[in-house]
Amino acid sequence: MHKKLFIPGPVEVSPDVMEAMCAPMIGHRMAEYAQLHEKVTRGLRTLLNTEDPVFLSTSSAFGVMEGAVRNLVQKRCACFGNGAFSTKWHDVTRRCGIEADLFSAEWGQPITAEMVDRALAGGKYDAMTLVHNETSTGVMSPLAEIAEVMKKYPDVSFIVDTVSSMTAVPLDLTALGTDVCLAGVQKAFGLPPGLAVFAVSPRALEKARSTPNRGYYFDFEEFEKNDLKHNTPSTPCISLIYAMAHQLDKMFAEGLDARYARHAQMADTTRQWMQQQGFSLFAAEGARSQTLTCACNDERTDLERLKKLAGEQGYAIDNGYGKIKNKTFRIAHMADMTMADLQELFTLLEALLPKVRS
Repeated sequence: MHKKLFIPGPVEVSPDVMEAMCAPMIGHRMAEYAQLHEKVTRGLRTLLNTEDPVFLSTSSAFGVMEGAVRNLVQKRCACFGNGAFSTKWHDVTRRCGIEADLFSAEWGQPITAEMVDRALAGGKYDAMTLVHNETSTGVMSPLAEIAEVMKKYPDVSFIVDTVSSMTAVPLDLTALGTDVCLAGVQKAFGLPPGLAVFAVSPRALEKARSTPNRGYYFDFEEFEKNDLKHNTPSTPCISLIYAMAHQLDKMFAEGLDARYARHAQMADTTRQWMQQQGFSLFAAEGARSQTLTCACNDERTDLERLKKLAGEQGYAIDNGYGKIKNKTFRIAHMADMTMADLQELFTLLEALLPKVRS
């Protein structure tokens, strides 16, 4: 039995997207692939309002997260952590043999512009990492405010994970001035996992060329050379790229403003429903995600049992992540999901909650 996914990723994939993946296979060095690649990267540049190249990587987002620090940290990296994934980026950086320090905010709280300013003011770092929308906690940090601070530090590479926010909220990379902005496609893009996208600034590309030991698979210079030919350094996941082309067409047909408004409405509705059921919200007010909502357990709900009962009814739900598992739970509201999907889930949960509460 297929379980309908309401977890924060991978998300439910629409049948038309799956069908797009069934296009006949082509060779990745054929002209047909170059045409597909160029269409997708042009659409991504439009989505992100950037003239910077946007590269396609057959990997999870963490592949590009590792690649970004290997390409852009020549001295020391400041990693900002307020949840499981942003903190893990610090661990990944250290495992690459790169000097890095972790600046932590309490889980549930955002990374603030003031926090970034204080960390970078001493001139110790030549790169920083930030997760815009921390999936483990449902916290969205104020990216535009942080970007303003980063303008004071032009020698610090500005590396941003927008894995669970890209396509759901406006990301104007020209205004933000990011050096790397990356995402995986299994969240707000509404695609199966296995493809990452990342925009890289000319400044970052120039810096990468002088960085030693950056490897091959995620070498920015290799991506740049191949992208000029509308291609990738190594064999790409062509079927997923067909799906990306289809999904971009759908996004532009819906209209980006309408898409962002749909996500905002789903987020507001989910927060209201959670509070109506007696749960409080884990993320700080003013820093709540538009793509998933994290609620605190009310101390009387057996979240493991709720997850099991929902699964038996054909629905996959979440019971928290990492050190806040079962202390919190998350409901995703992103990608191709609609208000009707959410109402379907809420009806199910309202029937199940009395069975799992003490």
